Amino acid sequence: MKFNSIADDVKLGKNVVVANFINLYGCSVGDGSKIGAFVEIQKNASVGKNCKIQSHTFICEGVTIEDDVFVGHGVTFINDKHPRSTNADGSIKTEKDWNVSPTRVKKGASIGSGATIMCNVTIGEKAQVGAGSVVLHDIPDNAVAAGNPARLLRRNHDDRIDSVS
Repeated sequence: MKFNSIADDVKLGKNVVVANFINLYGCSVGDGSKIGAFVEIQKNASVGKNCKIQSHTFICEGVTIEDDVFVGHGVTFINDKHPRSTNADGSIKTEKDWNVSPTRVKKGASIGSGATIMCNVTIGEKAQVGAGSVVLHDIPDNAVAAGNPARLLRRNHDDRIDSVS
């Protein structure tokens, strides 16, 4: 028995594989991508071709994930730097009361399990983010970053690795 919620406005590419217990609405997922169980992808988010999104991951509005990206288990994306439930007058905030802060994950990047990705950052092409990291700033192409906050550890250039320390 499947318990999937895939809204009519979702754009799924060819050969997309989705596990049970997923929630997709207003988003797009490219050809050949795999979406694990208990994943939510919100409106105005996009996942490219041949991506692997592991279970329990949350991809919010404003996140762009390019082709060939790996997102580990339990990764959380953030799209609001200053979240509040109410306005100054005490009324509950609605979509009209805030602006989405975008995030971009470039082609071939990998994000380890349990990472938190803050908004207004770009994770570079073929960059790697360590498990459990909290990404507050851009990660350059071909870089390896980890920690809380995530810090640049080294850069990968083809087959050689350069130390940053």
